[in-house]
Amino acid sequence: MIEDANTAPALEVQARAAEFLVARRNAQAWSETDEQSLQSWLTQSMAHRIAFWRLESVWDRADRLNALRPLAPARNAGLQAPRKRMHFAFAAAIAAVAAIGVSTGVLWNQPHATLYATPLGGRETIRLADGTTIELNTNTVVRTAFTERRRTVELVRGEAFFQVKHDEKRPFVLLAANHRVIDLGTKFLAREDGTQLKVVLIEGSAKLESGASAAKSAVLTPGDEAIATAHDLVVTRKSNRQLDSELGWQRGVLVFQRATLFEVAKEYNRYNSRKIVIGDAKSGARVITATLPTNDVTGFARMAKNFLGLHVEERSGEIVISH
Repeated sequence: MIEDANTAPALEVQARAAEFLVARRNAQAWSETDEQSLQSWLTQSMAHRIAFWRLESVWDRADRLNALRPLAPARNAGLQAPRKRMHFAFAAAIAAVAAIGVSTGVLWNQPHATLYATPLGGRETIRLADGTTIELNTNTVVRTAFTERRRTVELVRGEAFFQVKHDEKRPFVLLAANHRVIDLGTKFLAREDGTQLKVVLIEGSAKLESGASAAKSAVLTPGDEAIATAHDLVVTRKSNRQLDSELGWQRGVLVFQRATLFEVAKEYNRYNSRKIVIGDAKSGARVITATLPTNDVTGFARMAKNFLGLHVEERSGEIVISH
């Protein structure tokens, strides 16, 4: 799906997104009816979805920064705490709304930028004018801005596979969080989840620069997997079998090699609105090796029950698996 930069979310859309997000974070007050209202609002337009996604990303990153702060001594704990948290949450949401369009997306307001997005469980291949193709995985947003001298793509969220048409006179750069991937003639997979950027090099070579100052960098060759975080950059080697597993979603499957059920559930939940919930640590620690369809949540639950002997309970919007 495509939108021109001129249709970027208006301030009132961003404010509405903030209201939904604040209410949703207050889990005790959030109901199934509220969730249906949110989903209905999100389906009305791409502008609604982008406003909500970007605000959610800003909030998640603020939560992670807040978690690093030392705990202050508890004072007057009790009914005042939730109220203070909600007041802070609303203020944070409004501040995040102000930040959107200012600093969270470097390509967001460029006049020639184009937006591409897939819904939950969706997949789409984009063919760009320069010959580059980008295959978007589930719940992914990318934004492109091409000029005569430079080709720039921002991975706003999600996962995508890039087959870049190399052009020495017109570099191709992928931006994700504070990281950059510079094409040197390549096919690569990139996945951004808010805490880290994973790049898997399939063919050719690419340079990964990590951090706003590009203090850490690495030139990747086929088989390299790089994990870039705010503080570190680690490169490991993958076998051909492991590379094939990473791209299983292109065939509509998820490939698990000795993965815990916690890991399996997390991956399944990226693709499906019906969520899998692991009810206890013992069940979550169970390990499986399997190739499973991305959209067959019921089939996975049946396997957990019949082959692993676990208890499966179906509830509205989720499947709970426990020992």
